[in-house]
Amino acid sequence: MDLNALPYPSRRVPVCARNMVACSQPLAGQAGLAMLARGGSAIDAIVAMASTLTLVEPTGNGIGSDAFALVWDGQSLHGLNASGRSPAALRAEDFAGRDAMPTLGWGPVTVPGCVDAWRTLHEQFGTLDFADVLQPAIAYARDGFPVSPITGRLWQSVTRRYADYPSFLETFAPQGRPPRPGEMFQSSGHADTLQDIAETRGESFYRGRLARAICDAARAGGGAMREDDLASHKSEWVVPLAQGFAGVTLHEIPPSGQGIAALIALGILERLDIARFPVDSPDSVHLQVEAMKIAFAEISRHVADPRFMEIEPEAMLAPEFLDRRAGEVRLDAAQHFTSRVATDHGTVYLAAADARGMMVSYIQSNYMGFGSGIVPPGTGISLQNRGACFVTTPGHPNQVAGGKKPYHTIIPAFV
Repeated sequence: MDLNALPYPSRRVPVCARNMVACSQPLAGQAGLAMLARGGSAIDAIVAMASTLTLVEPTGNGIGSDAFALVWDGQSLHGLNASGRSPAALRAEDFAGRDAMPTLGWGPVTVPGCVDAWRTLHEQFGTLDFADVLQPAIAYARDGFPVSPITGRLWQSVTRRYADYPSFLETFAPQGRPPRPGEMFQSSGHADTLQDIAETRGESFYRGRLARAICDAARAGGGAMREDDLASHKSEWVVPLAQGFAGVTLHEIPPSGQGIAALIALGILERLDIARFPVDSPDSVHLQVEAMKIAFAEISRHVADPRFMEIEPEAMLAPEFLDRRAGEVRLDAAQHFTSRVATDHGTVYLAAADARGMMVSYIQSNYMGFGSGIVPPGTGISLQNRGACFVTTPGHPNQVAGGKKPYHTIIPAFV
């Protein structure tokens, strides 16, 4: 059974007057709506939903995730890149001889950024008390919640991947198996961690009890993460990139994220006049595929931590660049590029809008399912494996190294 095959519409056109939230889990959506009903901002709703999703949909995100956000404040658009860097002590030599980075264990663990994303967004745009915004998630963790159907099936299908990680199994398969759809699940460790984050505005995660728990687990398991890595993390406000297409403008977070791929493809398709073909016709689909091939080939070659990139992102959106790449596309032939192909996934998307005109597009993700399999005992924190996005190729801008952000797949968009 393909859990991602949803052939029939499951949603209808939304109708609303003042406030709106959207996410993948009803319990998280209710948490967001509760903040808006109390007069909170769209950011209050986002943080309430995001923290709740770490519990009710752990198959795609967690407290150990990274996060990106685009925020329209009613006047201007703001971008937030909250992704974390690799541990400073990590070395390229540790992965010499490997064709690719590991996906499990401490090797691919980077500093989680989502907790700092919550507090950074809330400091700038929140109106309710930060601790109050996290209360729905804390209550669900402590009192329990019914596991939703798709999440339950995914939970069961991916848990076997983590069979060699006892702390993971103790946290996410406490009865010797993952919870089934409809069963109640609770996690006191998750609740205590969220309570700690609420009371310290996230400080515990980067400089307190939770930071120590993460680093103690790293020392015990041979990981490179240390207290200075967590303490030095800081989310970055960035200027979104933009590309026009068919009378609208699409905005994306700049690298280290891969959102620029969508902008490159749209720039190519605009030049190919794709509108002359019927939607979903063979020619239209062919042009879309070819444009995305070019876009992914470019970002696989160039996108990395911005400090290590050899070209400016804007160069890949320059008119002369897009003209040249569009000229390579033929209707009667397909191009072939050798680049990485994603074989696994796991993320959550959420959005919110409030009566004041604020709108938010937000993603947080552990990258592959629950992530690395590393769970510091008693915390409920499943650490991401985002470092698997590094490459081992010597000299590549995205080559694995210490203190470096990997190429990132999180791409919240804004039109």
